[in-house]
This record gives sequence, C-alpha cells and structure tokens, in this order.
Amino acid sequence: MYHTLISQLLAIPEQPIARTLELLEGGATVPFISRYRKEVTGGLDEVQIENIQTQYGKLVELNKRKETIVNTITEQGKMTPELRKRIDDTWDSAVLEDIYLPYKPKRRTRAEVARQRGLEPLAVLLMLQRESNPERRAQQYVKGEVASVEEALKGARDIIAEQVNEDEQARQIVRSAFARGAMLSTKPVKGKEAEAANYRDYLDFSKPLKRCASHQLLAIRRAESEGVLKVSIDPDDDACTERLQRRFVRARNTCGEQVAEAVNDAYKRLLKPSMETEFAAQSKEQADDSAIEIFAKNLRQLLLASPLGQKRVMGIDPGFRTGCKVVCLDEQGNLLHNENIYPHPPVGKTQEAAAKMRKMIEAYRIEAIAVGNGTASRETEEFLKRQSFPQGMQIFMVSEQGASVYSASKTARDEFPDYDVTVRGAVSIARRLMDPLAELVKIDPKSIGVGQYQHDVDQTKLKKSLDQTVESCVNLVGINLNTASTHLLTYISGLGPQLAQNIVNYRAENGAFASRKALMKVPRMGAKAFEQCAGFLRIAEAAYPLDNSAVHPESYHIVEQMAKDLHCSVAQLIADKELRRQIKPERYVTDTVGMPTLRDILQELEKPGRDPRGPIKRFEFDQNVRTLDDLRPGMELPGIIGNITKFGAFVDIGIKENGLIHLSQLADRYISDPTEVVSMHQHVQVRVLDIDKERKRIALKLIY
Repeated sequence: MYHTLISQLLAIPEQPIARTLELLEGGATVPFISRYRKEVTGGLDEVQIENIQTQYGKLVELNKRKETIVNTITEQGKMTPELRKRIDDTWDSAVLEDIYLPYKPKRRTRAEVARQRGLEPLAVLLMLQRESNPERRAQQYVKGEVASVEEALKGARDIIAEQVNEDEQARQIVRSAFARGAMLSTKPVKGKEAEAANYRDYLDFSKPLKRCASHQLLAIRRAESEGVLKVSIDPDDDACTERLQRRFVRARNTCGEQVAEAVNDAYKRLLKPSMETEFAAQSKEQADDSAIEIFAKNLRQLLLASPLGQKRVMGIDPGFRTGCKVVCLDEQGNLLHNENIYPHPPVGKTQEAAAKMRKMIEAYRIEAIAVGNGTASRETEEFLKRQSFPQGMQIFMVSEQGASVYSASKTARDEFPDYDVTVRGAVSIARRLMDPLAELVKIDPKSIGVGQYQHDVDQTKLKKSLDQTVESCVNLVGINLNTASTHLLTYISGLGPQLAQNIVNYRAENGAFASRKALMKVPRMGAKAFEQCAGFLRIAEAAYPLDNSAVHPESYHIVEQMAKDLHCSVAQLIADKELRRQIKPERYVTDTVGMPTLRDILQELEKPGRDPRGPIKRFEFDQNVRTLDDLRPGMELPGIIGNITKFGAFVDIGIKENGLIHLSQLADRYISDPTEVVSMHQHVQVRVLDIDKERKRIALKLIY
C-alpha cells in the first residue's frame, strides 16, 4: 500500500521503493544503502532514499491518525461501510480531518447549547426552506431557556452554521478560495510602533499568500510572535459567501433569509478562522521546509570545504585590547603551545609580537597560519604579511562562526580541561583549516551561522535535516579510524555515541587499529554495525591496502579475484594503471554484485582513500577597503560567499558589514535558487551597486 503511494508522490518505481524500505526497516542507514546497495535500490541516491524514508514516516503517522478516527466514530456507533471506505481511501490529511469533523468530540459550542434547548427540529425546518412563516413555527420553541422567537431562531441558525462549517464541500469551497487568492496583510500593533520599526519592510505589507517568499513569511511570523505585528490572511469574502449561499440557500423566502444569515455567520465565525489557521500553519510549514533546505545546503558546502590536511598549523584568534591568542598544533591537531601577543593598539607591542611569532614558527615547525575572520582579522593578516617568515609560509583567513560556541561546550572542556575558552577557540580556528569537517561536527549546526531564521523554524525538522546532512558529509568523505574523535565517529553509519566511545576507548587501551577486521574486537561491535560502518572508516598506514579505501570488506574477495586473474597482488593492482585497464568488470557480475558496485570498486582502485574535497585556495581582500566609508558605487571587489538565502547571497568583502547579491543580480538569466550560481565560501568578484549607510546595507552584483 505505502509503496504505491510513495511511488506516485516521488515518481520512483514501486520495486526500488519496496526494497529500500526493507533495508531501512532492517537497520541499514541512508549513506550505506546509497553507497553499497545500488543493485538493490536500482541506484537511488541519498536524496531519493531520504525522501522515501520521510514520506514513509508521514504515511505511517497518517495511518495512525486514521485508526484513532475510526475508533472514535465506531465508539459513537456511527461508523458505516461507506464512511469506513472513504477514510481508508483518503491520504490527504486536510480531507481526512474534514471527514472526521462532524464526529469529532466537541466542547460546548453555541450549536450544542441550542440542541440541548431542543432547537434542532427548528433548524431542520429552516434548512428545508419550505415554511412561509418561520417566526410562527418558532413560537412553539419559546420555553424553558429560550426566552423569545428571535432567540429560538438564533439558536437554530447556530445549529445550521455548525452544519455548514462541517460540510466537506463548503470547506473545500473556502479552502479553494484561500489557495487561489488569499492575501497576507500586516499592520503594527497599537502602542508597539517603536518595536515594529525593526520590521520596517513589513509595517504595511500586503501580498498574495502563495507569492510570499519563505524569508518574508518567517520574518512576519517572528514579528507576530513578538507581539509587534498583527497578521491576517483573507480571501475574497464576497466570493466565498456567494458560493456558499449558492450551495445552501435554495429558496427566496423568509426561511432562505434565515439560512443565508446562518451561512454568513458560519463563514465569518467558523469557516474563515479555521481556514486562516490552516493556511497560516501550511504556509509556515512550507517556509520552514524552504529555510531548512537552504540551511542544509549551506551546511553541506561548509562541511565539505577544502582541507589543508595534516600539517603543523598556527591558529590565531585576533583581538585589539585583549591581544591575539596564538596556538601551535602538530599534524594531528594536538595542542603544543599557546600564548598571547599584542601587535595592535592600544597595547601595540608590535616588535615583541613579531619576535614571538618567529620563535614559535621555528620551534614548532609551523607550516601554515590560520587567522580567525572576526574583530582585528584584517589588521592581524597585514601584520603577518609584513613579517619575514620562512619561504612558502601560507596565511589563511578562517571563518570563526560557531567557534565561541565550541569553546564553551562540554566537548571542548573534555578535550582541553586545563585551558580557558580563548585557547579552545584558537585551537578550533586552526583545526578548521586542517579539516573543516572534523572540527565543525563538534558544533551544534544551528550555531554555525548559515541560513536564516534557524530559531523560528520547526526545531525537530531542522535537527533531523542537519543531522542527516552532517552524517551524509562525514560518510561521503570517510574518516581516519585511528585519529577520529568520538564526536566525528558518532556520525559514521551504524555507530552512534556508545560505539564511537567504545572505539576510542579500545584505541586508547590497545593502540592504533592495524586493520578494519580488528574493529570486531571493540565491545558491542556486532556484525550488523560492522557491515554499516566499515566501508566509511580508513586506516591510513594499513598493511592491507584496501583497508584505506572505500571498498567495503564484503567486496574484498572481488578485488582479490581480479588480482589473482591478472597474476599480481592487490597492492600491485592498485599501483599499476596498465593492469587495471585489463580488468573486464562484466566477468565479476554475480547474483548479488552488479555493474554499479563493480564500477565503484574500479573507480576506488584508481585513487584509494581519495578525499572528494578539492584543494584549498588562498584569498585576499582589497587592501583599500576597510570600512563602509571606503565603498563607492561601481567599485569591483573580491569577496567570499558567507551565507546563502532564498533571496540572494551575502558576501564578506573584508569589512564589518556583509554585502548582499540579490537573486536578480546573481545572473543575467532567470534563476530561482542562488545555489544554481554560487556556493558557500566560494571566492567571487562583485560590483558595488548601492550603499545605504543608515541601515548599513550594501547592494552588490556578481561579476563573471
């Protein structure tokens, strides 16, 4: 059942979906399935598998809701075969709730009060619209708590209004009107005009809801939650009431007038507020999904930034008054030394700072310098460039985003219990240069500073998406089993916190792993966990060369057979391109191993253990631009993409304020998504279009 529905939703054949769900239900992870089970899934990629997993989860939840609804209606004794079939056949949550609405247990509504007063027969009479004098018939209901004819008629109208509200077709009429042309409008809350000034773009905002961008919706909802903006979603009220009256008003008489009044009341009091709530939630969900998608894309690009690799690195967290915190790390990222230097005003011990730098570089054989891109970064970079360091010394600007969060975290305290937050922050900056992925996984992705409105979107969805992104990146790159931190190992397919810690503990007690096979000696490492994780773990100095490759141990016998057929060793096969050219992969196809796996194996033999991230590139800002006052329209400057949103890309041009390349200025053609053109940390050339000094905004255009 689910396979067919998912197939229709995602346009993927049913058989691969069924097989994928079997693997997921069996405990296989998305990275493992996409990398090592291509024959089973028909070559589905990670995104497709994640979408299958997500849709399956939604359908399971919807099915649980159906069970609750069926049980509730059955307990009321109102279930019929026709109703049961309609519930079973419905997979639209809005339609399902419409079907359920008449049977949903209600609080004390106006209609319920009227029924208790015995006014339901009068409502039925009015709905028939045949009575010429409803006031006279209403007279007989004036008794008990009903004090007058008008009160009796009003109670009957309340019952009719509730019936109109619960009518599926009526709800669909109003829902369609909202979907077609509802307008989202805002205005400041009285007395909160000063606070609302932070949302000046939305003080008197009106736009068709379906055309509102996700960032607009999230900004408006944030302002609403802060109590500074009043927000409304309105369709064409006259068109709605006219269509509803055509459905319910069938006579031009006094009864028809009563029904028309009830219909208008139902629309204003029940239907419209209900649909406004539904569309507010729906639009918020869509805005959340859009923002989370952008956030995940940005995070992925950030995590897959090019690493410098295992070199001795000096990390500098720059500052003016408090000085620059300097740390020296060895090739594995271990802290060797730390101290402060004061090359900038107000202290200004420039010569002393230079002497200390030269001494540290020589003593700890430093090969590269990483400078955090926060306060005093440009000044620190210039100070370093004036020094006579060993030839070939490279200086890199490194993003500080999230470094302060890491330095105060439990992870940082566990790593460096004897050092303060400034030292930990500088270490994080240096390690980000060596391997951005290994360091950034230690930080809550929300704190890395990419995307927008991360605190306003659905936090459960955001966490799930970002965790999936981190897991995908870690497994794509693969990690060194003998140097990876517990935190990094946690994201490897099939592991998790406990097994990751067990691996680190085993490594500490027994020394480095000599082979992947040795993983089976780790406590609680079962066959299933080994199957899931082994292909993503590398052993750099392994005696057996495939242990430092993405070839899964379950496929070692294939490579060994290839080598045997060519009368050479596995190591010789990897080293000799001419030998590899002689391999005929079709000879090794079996019932369980197909061409997709064989192609992956051959590709891996070309460069075993290769890093999919490209080589790192240095970057320099324009030396003549230091502040907003240095900018002029028409200037062309180098910059680095620092953040990407739905409406454009923010660019660091070397001053405190980032510039914005609006979506319309990213290309000379229409694009709907900035990521079609730019990526995180991409080096770009931009032209200054406009400078708004009051709001500290810089408008830029991308130059090709």
